[in-house]
Amino acid sequence: MADAVCNFIVKWSAKEYEISVPSNTGTVLCLKKAIEVETKVKVARQKLLNLKYKGKAAEDGLKLCTLELKPGFKIMMMGSLEEDITTASTAPENVDEVINDLDLTEEEVALENREEYLAKIVKRVDSYEIKMLSEPRPGKKLLVLDVDYTLFDHRSAAETGNELMRPFLHEFLSSAYNDYDIMIWSATSMKWIEEKMKLLGVSTNKSYKILGYLDYLAMISIHVPKHGLLDVKPLAVIWGKFNGVYSSKNTIMFDDIRRNFLLNPQNGLRIRAFREAHLNRDKDRELLYLAQYLKDLAPLDDMSHINHRSWEKYRPSKKPK
Repeated sequence: MADAVCNFIVKWSAKEYEISVPSNTGTVLCLKKAIEVETKVKVARQKLLNLKYKGKAAEDGLKLCTLELKPGFKIMMMGSLEEDITTASTAPENVDEVINDLDLTEEEVALENREEYLAKIVKRVDSYEIKMLSEPRPGKKLLVLDVDYTLFDHRSAAETGNELMRPFLHEFLSSAYNDYDIMIWSATSMKWIEEKMKLLGVSTNKSYKILGYLDYLAMISIHVPKHGLLDVKPLAVIWGKFNGVYSSKNTIMFDDIRRNFLLNPQNGLRIRAFREAHLNRDKDRELLYLAQYLKDLAPLDDMSHINHRSWEKYRPSKKPK
């Protein structure tokens, strides 16, 4: 007698797919293979976010009946089509906005080896593992934050981390969390990031959750004749990892170094560096003002047309675009 089937709904890339697997003998791997047939996303690239067993991601060999899922259970998937990884990793054309800020000429930043850079990005998407701390929330935009001099004065001496923490940090993150998933990307080691987030009380705060951490290994190097090699943070690494969830339309990055978003100038906002904490912590209001800016941007369906260099003058229109 043939095994009965159970139907599930898989949500991916703003669409829903009805997937059928054997009720009693079907495994998580069977489900993934069925998903591949419907979506063309390879099994190795699939991440089934809410398919858990004893608090952990369900392993491929686990029988689905063990999970006691009801027919029609909705599964949220992340995963990239092979051809979309390259598309999601394409560097933007309007690099000129950043050229002026770096005192570079168009000839010097022609990015004539763009294919080489795209290959590096594709490699990061394929091999780099973001340290995930929580799960993406449907409908939320993405805020990517640097650490040193953006959230924390890492050069000054102090007895406690709170003395070097940028003013209004937790208020800023709590406010942003209402509309944005929050990712931390530092040009340092993962150990440094974890220690600093623990020191600042970010990783344990109950008012918000951090989506994940990226370290220097997720960055790539590009060559500029006048300045040599520049390490940058291509947001396409994140977009490739979360295909269909985040894109240039709903992502903004804060960093005190503009060259870090050289490949994504339309998504980057250069934040004023927070230095000499002892002298400036009583008067620094950057995060307070930026929290309001993020709230003003939140209703927009597409943020990619906004010039973040003029963020302090931005006033939201009555009808979000």
